[in-house]
Amino acid sequence: MSVRPVEAGSIKVGSYVVIDNEPCKVVEVSKSKPGKHGSAKARIVAIGVFDNVKRSIVVPTGSSVSVPEIRKLSAQVISLSETGVQLMDLSTYEVYEVQLPKEEDLRRKLAPGVEVEVWEIMGRRKIMRTK
Repeated sequence: MSVRPVEAGSIKVGSYVVIDNEPCKVVEVSKSKPGKHGSAKARIVAIGVFDNVKRSIVVPTGSSVSVPEIRKLSAQVISLSETGVQLMDLSTYEVYEVQLPKEEDLRRKLAPGVEVEVWEIMGRRKIMRTK
C-alpha cells in the first residue's frame, strides 16, 4: 500500500489522510491544548476522495497518521459507457477503465479524444479534471 506516516500535528486543511482505509481530503483541523491528564489532541475532519463520505478522527498530535501517495497521470478518453470510462495512459499506452465521475460538470466534458488528469491513490484511479 502506498501510504506514509506523518505526525498528526502537521496535518493541514487541503492535505490528504487515510481514515478507515479510505483516502480523504482534509477539510477541517482543530487542535486542543494539552490538559492535566494527557497530550494535545488533533481532530481531523476529511471527505473521502472516491465516495465523498465525511469522516473524522481524534488523535494525539504527536502520534502518526497515514498519508496516501498520489500519482497524477495523464490519460486520453477512448470510449464512454453507462458506468465507466475507458482511458489510455499517455506515457505507457496502457488501457484501463475507471468509474464515471460523479461530478456532473466534469462528466459533460468527457468525450473520446479528450485528455484528462487521473489520480492513482492506494491502487485505485479517479478522473480529477479535464486538460
